Amino acid sequence: MTDLDHFELEDTRITRRYFGKFEKITGYLGKVAAVMETEGRYDRTEIGVIGRYLVGLNLTFRALSHKYHFSGRYEFSGKLTFDRTESGFPVFQELLELANDALQARRHLEQSPTEDALKDEMVRTITGERKVPTRLQFALSQRLYYEELARGGLFWARNDVDAIWQSTEGDRRRFLLHWAVYDSRNNLPTIYLMDVEDTGRTGLPKDERRWPEVQQHLMAQSLTDLKLLTIARGFDRDFDDLHPKRLRRIHLGPMYSHAFTRQTGPIREVLERANAPVGEDWAFVWTEEDLRSDRVEKEKSGWFGTVEREVFALDPFSGRGADLGATRMERTIIMPERPFQSLAELNPAGFVEVRKFVVSPSGRVMSYR
Repeated sequence: MTDLDHFELEDTRITRRYFGKFEKITGYLGKVAAVMETEGRYDRTEIGVIGRYLVGLNLTFRALSHKYHFSGRYEFSGKLTFDRTESGFPVFQELLELANDALQARRHLEQSPTEDALKDEMVRTITGERKVPTRLQFALSQRLYYEELARGGLFWARNDVDAIWQSTEGDRRRFLLHWAVYDSRNNLPTIYLMDVEDTGRTGLPKDERRWPEVQQHLMAQSLTDLKLLTIARGFDRDFDDLHPKRLRRIHLGPMYSHAFTRQTGPIREVLERANAPVGEDWAFVWTEEDLRSDRVEKEKSGWFGTVEREVFALDPFSGRGADLGATRMERTIIMPERPFQSLAELNPAGFVEVRKFVVSPSGRVMSYR
């Protein structure tokens, strides 16, 4: 990726349109996830986890929208940099700065006037001095930015591994491990779900030795360049009493927009021909990679012991599983009605197998195969 792939939003109106678009999209994603739950693609626990990450993503965009609310109108406001070629999302550096600002949010809030004090001063400036209170407006936007960071719950560059107990059968406990990262190479939010059976003496989240090791191991392996098979096998080898039964990776994005991104291929013509109104000229991709254990084999360990090793099922079609490193991969595209109509009319090659969700301003979500 080159610097030409990155673009700064320098105009206030355009910056607000960009964040308004993502506010709509993140709202739709929750509804799409709910449809996926009713179809059995995810269970209630999994959809709860995914939902929390989606909420966090929405809060991250809300915080950034406050930070750059006066971009182009005030010299100290800064400009949002986003990836207009690969993802449509803000670049990774924006998330790093967000995390750094969060560490100092309390101090900034303690040193700045309250929201009410700023609004009172703005009224006095407008009525008494008959001036636009630009500096005060900027100060208020930064106050709201730091308040959002202080509340927490955002989608960060790293969202560390957490565990949810699922069940216990004999000496086996089943946990759902989940974590998420903002991929630094592709500038995309990525969610991981791992079903694990634990045969250790102490339950994993309460194990003072294994739990920090597991968290560190999985976060270090959370790279898009690594196949799920590589991640799962490495985990299986490094932890003899933890057995990964299923590993999923959900890529949120890219977001394509005729107004903001430079897409290539069929999606460019689809969005161009749709001629959709402002706020409806986009398409969003949701991709899930899924790796499942097929069976267990016993392997010698030491002089007398044995350990379980997972044998994972790969996609059986045309030998593609070895290249994919997963049992299956499914792509979903989410778009408003006008772009979907354009897609249906053009019917470009490569989109037949892609799942489609069509969203409307009323909030309705329709599913098409």
